[in-house]
Amino acid sequence: MSELWSKLFSEAAMKQKASPIREIMSVIRQPGMISFAGGMPDPEIFPVQEFYDSAEIIKREGRDILQYGTTDGYPPLKEFLSEWTKERMGRKVPSSEMLITSGSIQVADLLTFSTIDKGDYIVTESPTFLGTTLDMFNHGAKFICIPCDKEGMVVDLIPEKVEQARSEGKKVKYIYTIPNFQNPVGCTMSMPRREKLLKIAEELGLAILEDDPYGYIRFDGEDLPPLFSMDNNGLVIFGGSFSKILAPGTRVGWCFGDPGIIRKMTVFKQGVDTSTSIISQALVYEYCRKGYLDSLLPKIIDHYRKKRDVMEKAFQEYLPEGEVEYNTPEGGFFYWMKTPRISTDDLFNRAIEKKVAFVKGDPFFPEGGGEHEFRVCYTFASFEMIEEGVKRLGEAIKELL
Repeated sequence: MSELWSKLFSEAAMKQKASPIREIMSVIRQPGMISFAGGMPDPEIFPVQEFYDSAEIIKREGRDILQYGTTDGYPPLKEFLSEWTKERMGRKVPSSEMLITSGSIQVADLLTFSTIDKGDYIVTESPTFLGTTLDMFNHGAKFICIPCDKEGMVVDLIPEKVEQARSEGKKVKYIYTIPNFQNPVGCTMSMPRREKLLKIAEELGLAILEDDPYGYIRFDGEDLPPLFSMDNNGLVIFGGSFSKILAPGTRVGWCFGDPGIIRKMTVFKQGVDTSTSIISQALVYEYCRKGYLDSLLPKIIDHYRKKRDVMEKAFQEYLPEGEVEYNTPEGGFFYWMKTPRISTDDLFNRAIEKKVAFVKGDPFFPEGGGEHEFRVCYTFASFEMIEEGVKRLGEAIKELL
């Protein structure tokens, strides 16, 4: 690196963190490597032909959708989302409460732009999705971490921790949660905790960022209402995405929220990227308008349920009994694994030697931890690779024991 650039870096650039998942991509791409690392959908189920058919909208409306668009989003897509989500949200969300984003991480990015000054605090689950907390960290945010169990974030711990922070002069702005099939733990927030979280947020004067990329991918159990649908005080920003239910390459997400915060986020978006790609939004809209999304979702759910079941069966067959702890996720993409007697640093290195990759647990903990925990994704690898990869993982664990 040029000496000039090292002198020009901002304070944020000097302190920034990179995603460890992105950093290990060169390792994951080694010939013969089986990857349980990235949280990627299975390309075998991508609706290639249907999406290609949707490109006819370019001929029909090309003069409009090849032009600059409005920052808040392509109006037909916003209207579709308002109608499509009304059952889950309990109402049709109006355009003034909606913003189309470049993926769901941009929801967190724009909300953090709008609410966080350097040194302000965000309440977050721990462990939690590292992509979002890295973005928050790079904005200068700090974290109050709340553990998770089988029922999601242990929300009873929030008031004391927030009041302690405030007594020390710290500013706490919002709560970040992934209530459905949490990444990385796979847990789902129970109904009593959803109700209590809303009550706590109102009493403490905090907003809530509800990140829900996996909510439509439920294999078992009952659907639970989004926090947004239960909120009567305008506290919740709901973030959704087409990445897991259509394809991540579209880079189209959305958020719902109070018109005041949506307006602030929209103005910040003007300076970030002008607008989410109008072509992408139009293609996604046409795909959805033709009914392809509704017909794909049951296929996705069935496909990933089978992959989850294959992975769990392989766990039972190949992992040493009593040495690895995990819970069966009711949906989503991930298992969260614990090896109390083995360091995941050691396990990662041994697993890579055997050509199988996962993500170590420590990056998912904003305040540190995770030395005996790791995440595996079951959606990307083929059925055969899932079984072989778990077999290799089991061999690595046994050798270290």
